[in-house]
Amino acid sequence: MKSHTQYRTFSTKRRQEIIHITPWVEEELAKSGVQEGFCLVSAMHITASVFVNDNESGLHQDILDWLEGDLAPWKAHPARGDDYLHNRTGEDNGAAHLRNLTVGHEVIIPVTKGQLDLGPWQCVFYGEWDGRRSKRVVLKIIGE
Repeated sequence: MKSHTQYRTFSTKRRQEIIHITPWVEEELAKSGVQEGFCLVSAMHITASVFVNDNESGLHQDILDWLEGDLAPWKAHPARGDDYLHNRTGEDNGAAHLRNLTVGHEVIIPVTKGQLDLGPWQCVFYGEWDGRRSKRVVLKIIGE
């Protein structure tokens, strides 16, 4: 069985960004030589995510709006009307931690005939929820 591991560092200029990483994942898959197996892509930070969805800018904005409006707004916790308890520790990224839990930190993608076995509109994304500093993603491909 073959195994291929690669790391990538992201340094975003904005606090929140959605970055299309499918081309990088495909490039690493080609380097691996794996024809049949699995590809794991995982954020190595608790305030970032990796997910699969459509590569459409309107949807990306919808995701950001959904997280901000209903699930994990930056300003205050809607039920309490005050800040997140985590932020009382001196941090200011309680919302980013909740966004990681909501969106998820990793994906596993089947590899078939040397290609990512994704649906017609599926792409891989890195979601940054507390950026402006370096963070890493690990990619591990295993198979024959």
